[in-house]
Amino acid sequence: MNLVINALGVLDNPNLRTPPGAEDRSVMAYTSTGQNVDARALADARAAGLSAVNITLGHVAGSAEPFEATVADIAGWDAFIRARPAALRKVHGVADIDAARADGQIGVVYGFQNTEMLGRSADRVALFANLGVRVIQLTYNGRNAVGCGATVADDDGLSGFGAEVVQRLQQERVLVDLSHSSEQTCLDALRLAHRPLAITHSGCRAVADHPRNKSDAELRLLAERGGVVGLYFMPYLRLAGQPLAADLIAHLEHALQVCGEDHVGLGTDGGTTAIDDMDAYRAMLAAETELRRSMGIGAPGETPDVSLFLPDLCGPTQFVRLAELLAARGHGQARIDKILGGNFRRLMQEAWA
Repeated sequence: MNLVINALGVLDNPNLRTPPGAEDRSVMAYTSTGQNVDARALADARAAGLSAVNITLGHVAGSAEPFEATVADIAGWDAFIRARPAALRKVHGVADIDAARADGQIGVVYGFQNTEMLGRSADRVALFANLGVRVIQLTYNGRNAVGCGATVADDDGLSGFGAEVVQRLQQERVLVDLSHSSEQTCLDALRLAHRPLAITHSGCRAVADHPRNKSDAELRLLAERGGVVGLYFMPYLRLAGQPLAADLIAHLEHALQVCGEDHVGLGTDGGTTAIDDMDAYRAMLAAETELRRSMGIGAPGETPDVSLFLPDLCGPTQFVRLAELLAARGHGQARIDKILGGNFRRLMQEAWA
């Protein structure tokens, strides 16, 4: 397996998760300082050929103080990685991704899926950059001080403060992530930026007309500015029912047509360990779906009846299997290598240099 970069994913073993308590709205955590990252999860990630993954740290939503929760999570992950030097490497630059691949480690890219931890201070961008945060997403689904998320009805785009934040992120060599943003916020940021940007995990709205997916206008401008879109393995690949590998292929091929093969990659929004007990998974997913709904951060169509992974493209073989499916449809090895990791490596080199 060649270079594999998951532009947005997780490292954990989903079989260790417990259903969130609907009464506990202090955090909406995706990684929670490695509490579910066990030996199996790390072995599966290595077996999948994963060289690096952008994980979500810190505040996403909830009542916990965003700045304090985020700093604590960074400190926790730093300690977690230090305790596992044979398996994990914190990524500061592309050289760390290359070294992790060479040494059989997994490169861990620190990323945010919100900017609420900045408060009203763009100066905090430098603080988090110095703590090793390499990717920052401007918004989650709702509105924040920076701009509008994907589910905001009255989309007025990037705010004045948001424009300042984008400029500071680029000055500090942090990759700006436009996933979860509204269309206008995405377009505003792309027009403002002087370095290439990312959409780490999304789909194509022309294939499935869902607010979490990106329009051709967004995808086209992203590519024109040198950016890369990562396609996810999520329910929003179709508007009803369980998405499968064929749905992902449809989104990938549309993105290739709109953006070109140098601007398409993967951001699965998932991990590489398979589910052992689907009944337990359904219970966990039902609780998480209700929690997201009650917090006002869910997206249209979220339901516990649809898994947050592709049943025929999951577990440690997912990237090999995807490569096989793409090859069977006539995509050459050079293009497949770009999709699996080459394009995001190039983008990260340009954004972080």
